[in-house]
Amino acid sequence: MSIHQLTTDQFEKEVLQSDVPVLVDFYADWCGPCKMMTPIVGELAGEKADAKFFKVDIDHNRELAKQYRVMSIPTFVVFKNGEVHSRAMGVKSKDELLSMFV
Repeated sequence: MSIHQLTTDQFEKEVLQSDVPVLVDFYADWCGPCKMMTPIVGELAGEKADAKFFKVDIDHNRELAKQYRVMSIPTFVVFKNGEVHSRAMGVKSKDELLSMFV
């Protein structure tokens, strides 16, 4: 599975109505730590077939970032059944991201 870009218009359908867990990576193109996380999130997305993975650019989707209280990037939010299940900020290992699904 790959990581897809997500916009505010797609968020409800792809995340809140998803029948599988969803990890959303709130990021910005200018963010160094966000760039460091891209291959880690990509690797996890390739290994975890029972979940979806999306990236949300906070500069182009400010309302989503505000709605989910993204104060620092990268911020990772796992949704299950349309609700926030877990969240983490900053650089994380693949295992730390994986533990967010538990």
